[in-house]
Amino acid sequence: MSSTIIYDAISAKIGVVCTVALRSKLIVDSTPLKESIEFRWLFSGLGFAGFGRQLTVVAVPYQVYDITGSTLLVGLLGLVQLFPVLMVSAVGGSLVDAVDRRTLLMAAQLATGATAVGLAVNAMLDSPMVWMIFVLSALNAAISTIDHPTRATLVAAIVTRRQLPAATALTQSLENVARMVGPAVGGVIIVIWGVTSTFVIEAVCFTIGALFTMRLVRRSAVGQVAKFGLRSMLEGWEFLKERRLLKANFAIDLNAMVFGMPLALFPAFGEEVLGGDASTVGLLYAAPGAGAMVAALTSGWVGTIERQGRAVIMSVIIWGLAIAAFGFSRTTWLAVTFLAIAGAADVISSVFRNTILQLAVPDNLRGRLSSFHVGISSGGPRLGDFEAGAVASATSVPFSVISGGLACVIGAFIIARKMPELDAYVDEQADLPS
Repeated sequence: MSSTIIYDAISAKIGVVCTVALRSKLIVDSTPLKESIEFRWLFSGLGFAGFGRQLTVVAVPYQVYDITGSTLLVGLLGLVQLFPVLMVSAVGGSLVDAVDRRTLLMAAQLATGATAVGLAVNAMLDSPMVWMIFVLSALNAAISTIDHPTRATLVAAIVTRRQLPAATALTQSLENVARMVGPAVGGVIIVIWGVTSTFVIEAVCFTIGALFTMRLVRRSAVGQVAKFGLRSMLEGWEFLKERRLLKANFAIDLNAMVFGMPLALFPAFGEEVLGGDASTVGLLYAAPGAGAMVAALTSGWVGTIERQGRAVIMSVIIWGLAIAAFGFSRTTWLAVTFLAIAGAADVISSVFRNTILQLAVPDNLRGRLSSFHVGISSGGPRLGDFEAGAVASATSVPFSVISGGLACVIGAFIIARKMPELDAYVDEQADLPS
């Protein structure tokens, strides 16, 4: 058989696969990008900001571990970030619902860039101050608690209700491309140019992100529904208190973040368990993003799912099992594989959790409820860092990872049983296939 015939046969097969993928809604739906210029501007800005943030995700814990050699201190880094996250999330949602969201997002991006400049200056010192790393990381985490709900509410305001699952999947795709590329590139940058360079690049990325955000049309009317203050915050809490679906949605996320996200252990796991260096640590941080990116880019089917709550539960269980399997890994390729599976499950869970949240909450409360969500999704990993670091110090790094993954699975089953509203949730407007 000639090479031409073989080539033609392979091309035909690829064409069939691509056609089936498109018809079965396998590929992520790009309709929001095609139909909304504002979503394109927002999407572009978030891309730069997301890449910059992921450089710090690997650089900060690596720097702390490199200076101190302590997994407990790396875990404590997460605990220190937890308190500002919880405090700001309590008031941040009221702010998001009370001011122009475009301006607020720009300010948050520029402020995050400023903390990166501070980290770069500290890293240039002959003896970098660990306490300064903790302070600036805490500020960075606090700012992110404003950044995340602002961008979530902007997405919900820009696109139509039917496009929201697709828009969420697209932003998740973008975020996870950054989660894959950023840490891997960050690890290489640390090896070649040093940790200072990662902070400088992060500052530049957030500045560019703010410039893209500036292109958005002002949406003051969307953000000035509520007055900032205690009453506004209490309105958000009262709304949440009466919604068991939302409480279950938040609880299962917190369960996964606390027990099943041992990010603080990646430096020790990469160097001590796998015998690697900074580039190996970067791969571990990048692996969940790689799996999440693949899942997000093939998420065209998410709009056809009616039982979105059940999809969340199943995704969290898969996440926990994959993390436990990662704890048993003793080769880099196996560790990266299980982390990629975990990342894929996480992004599917995130798409449905965010969709449930945005659709179950009226626009005038979205900032406050999104802020509560960010307080959990941002604070949970910090608490998880401390939990993982403390358990690793008392036992071992692999035991901490494995026990955390299994605890995540058990927690998901308990939440599904005790709060059945999540499992029973049905999206009646899902775009079901004919």
